[in-house]
Amino acid sequence: MSTSTHPNDPALETPALLLDVDALQSNLARMRTHLKQLGANLRPHVKTAKSTEVVRRALEGQPGGITVSTLKEAEYFFENGIRDILYAVGIAPGSKLTHVVDLIRRGAGLTLILDNAVAVDSIAKVAKAAGIRVPILLELDVDGHRAGIAVGSPDLIAVARAVHAADSLELRGVMTHAGASYECRSAQALREAAAQERLRSVAAAEQLRAAGLPCPVVSIGSTPTALFAESFAGISEVRAGVYMFQDLVMAGLGVCRIEDIALSVLVSVIGHQAERGWLITDGGWMALSRDRGTSTQPLDQGYGVVRTAEGAAAPDDLIVVSANQEHGIIAQRSGARFDVERYPVGTLLRILPNHACATAAQHDHYNVVRAGSYGPVESWPRISGW
Repeated sequence: MSTSTHPNDPALETPALLLDVDALQSNLARMRTHLKQLGANLRPHVKTAKSTEVVRRALEGQPGGITVSTLKEAEYFFENGIRDILYAVGIAPGSKLTHVVDLIRRGAGLTLILDNAVAVDSIAKVAKAAGIRVPILLELDVDGHRAGIAVGSPDLIAVARAVHAADSLELRGVMTHAGASYECRSAQALREAAAQERLRSVAAAEQLRAAGLPCPVVSIGSTPTALFAESFAGISEVRAGVYMFQDLVMAGLGVCRIEDIALSVLVSVIGHQAERGWLITDGGWMALSRDRGTSTQPLDQGYGVVRTAEGAAAPDDLIVVSANQEHGIIAQRSGARFDVERYPVGTLLRILPNHACATAAQHDHYNVVRAGSYGPVESWPRISGW
């Protein structure tokens, strides 16, 4: 086994967020190639990355638009030269709309989504008072996962007509997120989820057009459905985000291999509980997050899978079985005891995350490394919060 017990090399204080740039580039190329083969445009979702260095690479060969989940992301990327932005979370009356007005007045091409008449009225009134016109996509529910108007519901036409009738709004089309794809358990199920997402979104677009309403944009997306789709006929753009980094949830779905996961947290062994078969590290839930997204999958990965400092598979089948605020407890998946002295105090280990978005959110920058190394070659800042 390759472990590292240095005190000073590399000059990283643990816990530290690592980004394997070679794995990142491979993941970006995979999505880019797949969408190109099917003739689809990508509007990357930047909620995981939250970094211009990452997103600039994701936008290579793409039209240039992005998807955000917070207005802070919209502000940050607009200030860094990206104008075409879809804010893909429903918005309520209040200070967020004031922020939207400010961004649009400053030149941001910001599109909002909604799925109800109350939102139509509130956005239209604020936009009219501000003397601006706000582009709108109607959010669809294609799989019962979360928000959106059910395809085939009369509400779709009613809400669309309300948007179209408002002088301060512009109806651009429809969008959806096939979140139920995260519950799939086979490649065939993922292909079927992707087909359902596309067919129901296209049907909604046709319903609007048949009613004489404009629908130039049909926007779909999730990492699983984007990568397993066999057709994007009728779709104008695909949105995906976690594909850039991948994580244990995606690996558990069969969307990627463990080796494709570009994000990890470097931690130090700070003690042992030999009688329990535990390694104690300085990587608790403040570094890893409390996300337990694999707990409902066939293989529960605890709070993360343990790799060597260089990123290779570690022996003993170790996972993080428990996490306190600043302490992580590593043990064998089976619960059996092992020789903890093989991992002396000071040993560096990598933890692969369940959910890349949640883990990255705990850190303010990426320590960029090359494959097989844990010494950072660059530091890329990232934002967080709202």
